Amino acid sequence: MKPPVQPIEARSVPDLVTEELRRSIVSGDLAPGETFSLRKIAAMLDVSFIPVREALRNLEAEGLVITEPGRSARVAPLYLEDLQGIYRLRRGLEPELAARSCAVIADAELDRLQAVAAGFGDPHHTIQTVYDTHHDFHAALLAPAATAWDLRVLHSLWRAAERYIRIGFSKTEPDPRVNPERRHVHETIVDVFRRRDPGAVAAAVLDHLNRNERTALRALSDDPYVGERREASDVREARPAGR
Repeated sequence: MKPPVQPIEARSVPDLVTEELRRSIVSGDLAPGETFSLRKIAAMLDVSFIPVREALRNLEAEGLVITEPGRSARVAPLYLEDLQGIYRLRRGLEPELAARSCAVIADAELDRLQAVAAGFGDPHHTIQTVYDTHHDFHAALLAPAATAWDLRVLHSLWRAAERYIRIGFSKTEPDPRVNPERRHVHETIVDVFRRRDPGAVAAAVLDHLNRNERTALRALSDDPYVGERREASDVREARPAGR
Protein backbone atom coordinates (compact mmCIF):
# COMPACT_ATOMS: atom_id res chain seq x y z
CA MET A 1 0.00 0.00 0.00
CA LYS A 2 1.31 3.43 -0.95
CA PRO A 3 2.20 5.51 2.15
CA PRO A 4 0.21 8.77 2.61
CA VAL A 5 3.40 10.84 2.75
CA GLN A 6 6.10 10.36 0.13
CA PRO A 7 9.83 11.03 0.59
CA ILE A 8 10.85 14.52 -0.48
CA GLU A 9 12.64 14.50 -3.79
CA ALA A 10 15.71 16.51 -4.62
CA ARG A 11 15.12 20.02 -5.96
CA SER A 12 14.30 20.13 -9.63
CA VAL A 13 16.69 21.44 -12.27
CA PRO A 14 14.39 24.37 -13.16
CA ASP A 15 14.33 25.39 -9.47
CA LEU A 16 18.12 25.31 -9.30
CA VAL A 17 18.44 27.27 -12.55
CA THR A 18 15.90 29.82 -11.28
CA GLU A 19 17.85 30.26 -8.05
CA GLU A 20 21.19 30.73 -9.80
CA LEU A 21 19.84 33.20 -12.36
CA ARG A 22 18.03 35.12 -9.61
CA ARG A 23 21.28 35.31 -7.62
CA SER A 24 23.15 36.60 -10.68
CA ILE A 25 20.51 39.26 -11.35
CA VAL A 26 20.04 40.60 -7.82
CA SER A 27 23.81 40.70 -7.24
CA GLY A 28 24.34 42.62 -10.48
CA ASP A 29 26.49 39.93 -12.13
CA LEU A 30 23.88 40.08 -14.88
CA ALA A 31 23.49 43.83 -15.29
CA PRO A 32 20.12 45.62 -15.58
CA GLY A 33 19.11 45.74 -19.25
CA GLU A 34 21.62 43.07 -20.28
CA THR A 35 20.43 40.77 -23.06
CA PHE A 36 21.40 37.12 -23.15
CA SER A 37 20.44 34.07 -25.19
CA LEU A 38 18.78 31.09 -23.60
CA ARG A 39 21.26 28.81 -25.36
CA LYS A 40 24.22 30.69 -23.86
CA ILE A 41 22.77 30.46 -20.34
CA ALA A 42 22.05 26.76 -20.81
CA ALA A 43 25.66 26.17 -21.88
CA MET A 44 27.05 28.17 -18.94
CA LEU A 45 24.93 26.18 -16.46
CA ASP A 46 25.50 22.89 -18.27
CA VAL A 47 21.79 22.14 -18.55
CA SER A 48 19.35 21.70 -21.40
CA PHE A 49 17.33 24.49 -22.98
CA ILE A 50 14.05 23.41 -21.33
CA PRO A 51 14.81 24.18 -17.63
CA VAL A 52 16.28 27.55 -18.63
CA ARG A 53 13.06 28.45 -20.42
CA GLU A 54 11.02 27.42 -17.36
CA ALA A 55 13.32 29.37 -15.04
CA LEU A 56 12.94 32.49 -17.15
CA ARG A 57 9.17 32.21 -16.91
CA ASN A 58 9.51 32.14 -13.11
CA LEU A 59 11.82 35.17 -13.12
CA GLU A 60 9.59 37.08 -15.50
CA ALA A 61 6.71 36.59 -13.04
CA GLU A 62 8.97 38.11 -10.36
CA GLY A 63 9.71 41.13 -12.55
CA LEU A 64 13.40 40.30 -12.91
CA VAL A 65 13.45 39.29 -16.59
CA ILE A 66 11.78 40.43 -19.79
CA THR A 67 11.52 37.81 -22.50
CA GLU A 68 12.36 38.95 -26.03
CA PRO A 69 11.09 37.62 -29.38
CA GLY A 70 12.92 34.46 -30.32
CA ARG A 71 15.18 32.68 -27.85
CA SER A 72 16.59 35.56 -25.85
CA ALA A 73 15.79 37.46 -22.68
CA ARG A 74 16.73 40.73 -21.03
CA VAL A 75 17.40 41.53 -17.39
CA ALA A 76 14.66 43.92 -16.32
CA PRO A 77 15.92 47.52 -16.11
CA LEU A 78 15.91 49.38 -12.82
CA TYR A 79 13.69 52.44 -12.42
CA LEU A 80 13.54 54.84 -9.50
CA GLU A 81 9.77 55.08 -9.86
CA ASP A 82 9.54 51.30 -9.39
CA LEU A 83 11.63 51.51 -6.22
CA GLN A 84 9.34 54.23 -4.90
CA GLY A 85 6.28 52.16 -5.83
CA ILE A 86 7.64 49.12 -4.02
CA TYR A 87 8.19 51.13 -0.84
CA ARG A 88 4.80 52.83 -1.13
CA LEU A 89 3.20 49.38 -1.04
CA ARG A 90 5.43 48.21 1.81
CA ARG A 91 4.51 51.26 3.89
CA GLY A 92 0.87 50.33 3.41
CA LEU A 93 1.38 46.81 4.77
CA GLU A 94 4.30 46.42 7.15
CA PRO A 95 3.69 49.07 9.85
CA GLU A 96 0.06 47.97 10.32
CA LEU A 97 0.98 44.26 10.49
CA ALA A 98 3.81 45.01 12.92
CA ALA A 99 1.49 47.02 15.17
CA ARG A 100 -0.86 44.03 15.47
CA SER A 101 1.89 41.45 15.71
CA CYS A 102 3.66 43.07 18.67
CA ALA A 103 0.66 42.31 20.89
CA VAL A 104 0.74 38.56 20.26
CA ILE A 105 4.28 37.54 19.30
CA ALA A 106 5.82 35.24 21.90
CA ASP A 107 8.65 36.36 24.17
CA ALA A 108 10.64 33.28 23.14
CA GLU A 109 10.37 34.30 19.49
CA LEU A 110 11.59 37.80 20.32
CA ASP A 111 14.53 36.24 22.16
CA ARG A 112 15.36 34.21 19.07
CA LEU A 113 15.08 37.24 16.80
CA GLN A 114 17.28 39.27 19.15
CA ALA A 115 20.01 36.65 18.60
CA VAL A 116 19.45 36.79 14.84
CA ALA A 117 19.77 40.58 14.91
CA ALA A 118 23.01 40.29 16.88
CA GLY A 119 24.35 37.99 14.18
CA PHE A 120 23.94 40.75 11.59
CA GLY A 121 26.94 42.41 13.19
CA ASP A 122 29.28 39.54 12.28
CA PRO A 123 32.20 41.16 10.38
CA HIS A 124 32.34 38.17 8.03
CA HIS A 125 28.82 38.82 6.75
CA THR A 126 28.16 40.61 3.49
CA ILE A 127 24.80 41.86 2.27
CA GLN A 128 24.68 38.76 0.04
CA THR A 129 25.21 36.29 2.88
CA VAL A 130 22.82 38.06 5.24
CA TYR A 131 19.95 38.76 2.86
CA ASP A 132 17.97 35.51 3.20
CA THR A 133 18.27 35.71 6.98
CA HIS A 134 17.19 39.35 6.80
CA HIS A 135 14.02 38.38 4.92
CA ASP A 136 13.28 35.63 7.45
CA PHE A 137 13.82 38.07 10.34
CA HIS A 138 11.21 40.53 9.09
CA ALA A 139 8.78 37.75 8.10
CA ALA A 140 8.99 36.28 11.61
CA LEU A 141 8.25 39.66 13.21
CA LEU A 142 5.10 40.08 11.12
CA ALA A 143 3.95 36.45 10.89
CA PRO A 144 1.80 36.38 14.08
CA ALA A 145 -0.57 38.97 12.55
CA ALA A 146 -0.14 38.08 8.87
CA THR A 147 -2.25 35.90 6.61
CA ALA A 148 -0.73 33.64 3.98
CA TRP A 149 -1.62 36.28 1.38
CA ASP A 150 0.06 39.03 3.40
CA LEU A 151 3.28 37.04 3.47
CA ARG A 152 2.99 36.07 -0.19
CA VAL A 153 2.67 39.71 -1.23
CA LEU A 154 5.43 40.83 1.14
CA HIS A 155 7.90 38.21 -0.10
CA SER A 156 7.21 39.39 -3.65
CA LEU A 157 7.84 43.02 -2.64
CA TRP A 158 10.99 42.13 -0.68
CA ARG A 159 12.39 40.23 -3.64
CA ALA A 160 11.55 43.10 -5.99
CA ALA A 161 13.32 45.54 -3.67
CA GLU A 162 16.39 43.36 -3.21
CA ARG A 163 18.27 44.46 -6.35
CA TYR A 164 17.81 48.14 -5.51
CA ILE A 165 18.83 47.73 -1.88
CA ARG A 166 21.86 45.57 -2.55
CA ILE A 167 23.21 47.88 -5.23
CA GLY A 168 22.40 51.02 -3.23
CA PHE A 169 23.84 49.85 0.08
CA SER A 170 26.98 48.44 -1.55
CA LYS A 171 27.74 51.98 -2.78
CA THR A 172 26.97 53.98 0.34
CA GLU A 173 27.39 51.54 3.24
CA PRO A 174 29.83 48.81 2.20
CA ASP A 175 30.35 45.63 4.21
CA PRO A 176 31.67 45.04 6.79
CA ARG A 177 31.68 48.66 7.98
CA VAL A 178 27.89 48.77 8.00
CA ASN A 179 27.47 45.53 9.97
CA PRO A 180 27.43 47.11 13.48
CA GLU A 181 24.80 49.59 12.28
CA ARG A 182 22.77 46.78 10.70
CA ARG A 183 22.90 44.94 14.04
CA HIS A 184 21.89 48.06 16.01
CA VAL A 185 18.93 48.88 13.74
CA HIS A 186 17.44 45.39 13.95
CA GLU A 187 18.07 44.96 17.67
CA THR A 188 16.27 48.27 18.19
CA ILE A 189 13.24 47.00 16.27
CA VAL A 190 13.08 43.90 18.51
CA ASP A 191 13.39 46.10 21.61
CA VAL A 192 10.44 48.21 20.46
CA PHE A 193 8.38 45.04 19.89
CA ARG A 194 9.07 44.04 23.50
CA ARG A 195 7.34 47.20 24.70
CA ARG A 196 4.08 45.94 23.14
CA ASP A 197 3.20 49.50 22.05
CA PRO A 198 1.50 49.29 18.61
CA GLY A 199 2.06 52.97 17.81
CA ALA A 200 5.76 52.84 18.65
CA VAL A 201 6.22 49.61 16.67
CA ALA A 202 4.47 51.02 13.60
CA ALA A 203 6.61 54.16 13.79
CA ALA A 204 9.83 52.12 14.12
CA VAL A 205 9.01 49.95 11.11
CA LEU A 206 8.00 52.99 9.07
CA ASP A 207 11.26 54.74 9.95
CA HIS A 208 13.21 51.61 8.91
CA LEU A 209 11.45 51.52 5.53
CA ASN A 210 11.94 55.23 4.91
CA ARG A 211 15.64 55.06 5.77
CA ASN A 212 16.25 52.15 3.39
CA GLU A 213 14.36 53.85 0.57
CA ARG A 214 16.27 57.12 1.03
CA THR A 215 19.61 55.29 1.05
CA ALA A 216 18.80 53.41 -2.16
CA LEU A 217 17.43 56.48 -3.93
CA ARG A 218 20.46 58.55 -2.98
CA ALA A 219 22.88 55.88 -4.18
CA LEU A 220 21.08 55.06 -7.41
CA SER A 221 20.11 58.55 -8.57
CA ASP A 222 23.26 58.83 -10.73
CA ASP A 223 23.73 55.15 -11.58
CA PRO A 224 24.02 54.67 -15.37
CA TYR A 225 21.96 51.46 -15.20
CA VAL A 226 19.00 53.15 -13.50
CA GLY A 227 16.32 55.17 -15.26
CA GLU A 228 13.97 57.67 -13.68
CA ARG A 229 10.88 56.57 -15.58
CA ARG A 230 9.87 53.45 -17.46
CA GLU A 231 9.89 53.50 -21.23
CA ALA A 232 6.51 52.75 -22.82
CA SER A 233 7.84 49.46 -24.23
CA ASP A 234 8.87 48.26 -20.77
CA VAL A 235 5.44 49.14 -19.35
CA ARG A 236 3.79 47.01 -22.05
CA GLU A 237 6.22 44.13 -21.57
CA ALA A 238 5.81 44.16 -17.80
CA ARG A 239 2.04 43.60 -17.94
CA PRO A 240 0.95 40.08 -17.01
CA ALA A 241 -0.15 37.94 -19.93
CA GLY A 242 -3.85 38.04 -20.71
CA ARG A 243 -4.41 41.54 -19.36
